[in-house]
Amino acid sequence: MNEMIPPQPTQPALRLGTPDAAMLRPRADDPARIEAYIPSPCVQNHAAQIMPLRDGSLGCVWFGGTQEGIPDISVYFARLEPGVDRWADPVKLSDDATRSEQNPILFPTPGGDLWLLHTAQLGGNQDTALVRRRISTDDGRSWGPAETLIEPGPGYGVFVRQPPVVTADGRWLLPVFRCITPSTGKWVGDHDTSAVHVSADQGRTWTVHEVPGSTGCVHMSIVPLEGGFAGFFRSRWADSIYVSRSADGEAWSVPEPTVLPNNNSSIQALALADGRLAMVFNASRVADATGGRLGLYDDIGEDDTPTAPGEGRTAFWGTPRAPMTLARSAHAGCSWVQQDLDVGDGFCMTNNSKDKLNREYSYPSVAQTADGMLHVAYTYFRRAIKYVRVSPDSAWCMDRLVGAERLGRVEAHLLS
Repeated sequence: MNEMIPPQPTQPALRLGTPDAAMLRPRADDPARIEAYIPSPCVQNHAAQIMPLRDGSLGCVWFGGTQEGIPDISVYFARLEPGVDRWADPVKLSDDATRSEQNPILFPTPGGDLWLLHTAQLGGNQDTALVRRRISTDDGRSWGPAETLIEPGPGYGVFVRQPPVVTADGRWLLPVFRCITPSTGKWVGDHDTSAVHVSADQGRTWTVHEVPGSTGCVHMSIVPLEGGFAGFFRSRWADSIYVSRSADGEAWSVPEPTVLPNNNSSIQALALADGRLAMVFNASRVADATGGRLGLYDDIGEDDTPTAPGEGRTAFWGTPRAPMTLARSAHAGCSWVQQDLDVGDGFCMTNNSKDKLNREYSYPSVAQTADGMLHVAYTYFRRAIKYVRVSPDSAWCMDRLVGAERLGRVEAHLLS
């Protein structure tokens, strides 16, 4: 790709897709922060998910190709070996010439296998999506055949974005969202809902549990809390991150807005080892938009492009996908302290990477390793996956306290 990365102070410009860009290096203005750009042969790279693996390495998956919704979009996997200062070259893990294969996730099962899950859809029609699975028994160094795990339903496709959560009693909770076919026109996300697939037999069989009142709430990210679970959602309305709560992971409350904004782009929450929560997201909402799009796939050249929105609440596309924000909460998500990892205009009125038109930071994923460090991977202008390593306690901006009014009285030392 060889796209220029803006130089940091005292550092030369790098080129995406070159060995230099894949090297881990400290950020010039914050040496405690380590950064790299994961190598890829693709013009477009999007929707990363990062996961610590049992052999001590970090694994990262994403989708790449010409542009989201085009059938050359496939899943890629790269590895950062322990003690190594460069991300390895990626390998392609899917190659269906008839479908756009998207939203990959890695799931290290309690039994030692590593699952790859991803979606596969026809063109820009997410209501045709199914979920596929491949299994590795050696931490992703080799993979078994692809198989369909979840078929589309009558009038909807099924999407994943977040990895399953294993409960204390051994059940697996896999959050999904359903892309509903509208009564007229193409899918644009107006009617999408969420559900949790639950397995009590290590993924052999599943039961489905709807999240009530979840229209417009997608990308559910489940975290364990004292006494149950919380599920955080992206909002199709581009207003707020929403949250639902459950005592058992099966019966969920109606999602309610949190104090954090959302721009109809992906989020991810994580329960940290010390009991706090971390969240990665774009700190922007529809009020920050200067224009809107007809839909996510309105520029891939399909004949039946979306029509203008009709009556009723509609998904909003085009809110800036920036800044890339990392937040933490010591109060089960009632209040948050934030820092920005990347700032810019977040222009996403097109997904075009070939002509370098898109400038979004988006679709973040966050993981924590045994040493306490946080590892974040996210889309950089849809042309690369950026990797950032930070301490959960470094460079937190105490003046960016969000949601204190919900606690009645919050003192800064409580959040340190």
